[in-house]
Amino acid sequence: ILVTGGCGYIGSHTTLALMAAGHEPVLLDNLCNSKQAVLGRIEAITGRAPRFYHADVRDQARLEQVLRDEQIEAVIHFAALKAVGESTRIPLDYYENNLTGTLVLLRAMKACNVRTLVFSSSATVYGDPASVPIREHFPRSATNPYGRSKLIIEQVLEDLQAAEPDWSMTLLRYFNPVGAHESGTMGEDPQGIPNNLMPFLTQVAIGRRERLSIFGNDYPTVDGTGVRDYIHVMDLAEGHVKALEHCHGKGGVHTYNLGTGKGYSVLQMVAAFSRACGHELPYHIDARRPGDIAECWADPAKAEQELGWQATRDLTSMCADSWRWQSSNPTGYEE
Repeated sequence: ILVTGGCGYIGSHTTLALMAAGHEPVLLDNLCNSKQAVLGRIEAITGRAPRFYHADVRDQARLEQVLRDEQIEAVIHFAALKAVGESTRIPLDYYENNLTGTLVLLRAMKACNVRTLVFSSSATVYGDPASVPIREHFPRSATNPYGRSKLIIEQVLEDLQAAEPDWSMTLLRYFNPVGAHESGTMGEDPQGIPNNLMPFLTQVAIGRRERLSIFGNDYPTVDGTGVRDYIHVMDLAEGHVKALEHCHGKGGVHTYNLGTGKGYSVLQMVAAFSRACGHELPYHIDARRPGDIAECWADPAKAEQELGWQATRDLTSMCADSWRWQSSNPTGYEE
């Protein structure tokens, strides 16, 4: 299984889940937002190091070489820029990386006759939903360039599959991944200022940042802060394995929400993480960010019915595992 973006947060944890299920992941990553040091952590947990290629998903010749040399049977595609706020500031970079990278990958797969793709999509393709919980058939739209890049890629995959029905395209729409491997040796280690809530919380708790910024407290929610469906990264990783095993070789477009079906507000997350780390976290309220919506959580019933998958780790585990990772690795993967 080729895992693009395999050294990243979700890619590396999915690599663990693939290896635990007996698959052979081959990792490809340009390391623009990840660290090669994660490979040693994977080896320490599993007893073997996955094969790794330092390459860009936009390099078609290199991709074709890897697909052929490694006799790849399926691809899980994570390689993308992924921050909503950043995408509103540098949209061209997001379209160049996310769209071009996927188009080049598809051309390489086509050339090498690899026809199974599991795509890392996002709940952002639902835009600002008319109601929650969100189901897979809801209309799609996007409120920011990141979400729009994911939505366009979904449409590209659907068009290709319609033209060439032997392709198996699986679209996994994640909600908000958090947490870390229970060993405390692997977790989320963003470069620069975190764009997501949990690594910001952990860095405030460890003293790397002074306080948390909460963007908006005037949303029509339980306490005025945004509500999201937070899912443990290992539950998410196991969802990829289930999807791959269920959909491999089955022509069609297979779409699943991966979430818990529960929503928590930012302030509820702050309180839960304060309990996990044992002290209160300072925060201040900032203006809303462009592209953010009030609330978003999944109806994950389809994944449970068709894949036999459901999230099993609760909010306490998400916070405890995140804190174990950050407190054991105060500077992330830096040796």
